[in-house]
Amino acid sequence: MSDTDPPGLSLSRLRTHLDQELPGLVHGPLRGELIDGGRSNLTYVVTDGSSRWVVRRPPLGHVLATAHNMAREHRVITALHPTAVPVPQPVLLCQDPDVLGAPFYAMEYVGGTPYRTRTQLAALGPDRTRAIALRLLDTLVDLHSVDPYAVGLSDFGRPQGFLERQMRRWRKQLDASRSRHVPGIQELHDRLVGTLPAAPESTVVHGDYRLDNALIGADDRIRAVLDWEMSTLGDPLTDLALLVVYARLGAGDDDGPLSNAASAPGYPSTDEIVARYAHLSGRDVSALSWYIGLASFKLAVVLEGIHYRFSQGQTVGGGFNRIGALVAPLVALGLAHLKED
Repeated sequence: MSDTDPPGLSLSRLRTHLDQELPGLVHGPLRGELIDGGRSNLTYVVTDGSSRWVVRRPPLGHVLATAHNMAREHRVITALHPTAVPVPQPVLLCQDPDVLGAPFYAMEYVGGTPYRTRTQLAALGPDRTRAIALRLLDTLVDLHSVDPYAVGLSDFGRPQGFLERQMRRWRKQLDASRSRHVPGIQELHDRLVGTLPAAPESTVVHGDYRLDNALIGADDRIRAVLDWEMSTLGDPLTDLALLVVYARLGAGDDDGPLSNAASAPGYPSTDEIVARYAHLSGRDVSALSWYIGLASFKLAVVLEGIHYRFSQGQTVGGGFNRIGALVAPLVALGLAHLKED
């Protein structure tokens, strides 16, 4: 922790705002640090010496339309906090950009480990690794079992035409971040558009569900699911497919820009994960290859946007110099699955 301001966070302005909105919450000078590892919204841990909070705000530079919506992220964790889905307790939402230069929200600090690497999980042994991975999957089933109407999220998205809008959204965001030629990405987009499946009943979806977006406690249970910036009402198979794509890409070095945790001994195969999800949720997963193509396209666009910001000098944190190299393998993975379908 540092008394000096981390990039993008004025501790004095934050303290003034918290004192105005929640008198008595803060009991001393604030110190803070940027949590390295985030690739999109910026995340900080802030403390007054006795209590700790987490603050989230958008990146410092190029911000794509519809992305980095702090109000949506705050709203969904507020709605899910009373459910079986573990999320941090929200503290405050600020949509006034004059405070920190962008909208932000604060939430409780939850202790736990966001396992990112094969080495971290290998130290736990295969049995504990398997238990953690299966709990991650079971929590996804819990999320997709939440009734949006019962938790006040009935208008959180527009389920009708969700997949069509996903294609338009990610194509638009790709166009907004183009800085180089990406072979095959147009073919992947066109194949997806031409083979849209019939969508199942909509649920609350996370949008970026993976192991290192969850905090695991010392008892190997999930303490909190984080990073809800892409959440909405939509097709639950998009979450499952993205979990599969992350697992299939996760065989690189521990210091790579994406998690390689799924290659740790004991981590269940993607076939077992899909079968368990189908059994517990009762959902038809026969069209999952198409969804894996969509997940590959979506993640390729997200990483291309990060690569764009890095090339413009508009990001902070480590590992961004290798993000761009992951886009082509994602495009190839998506095309391979669509050709199999």
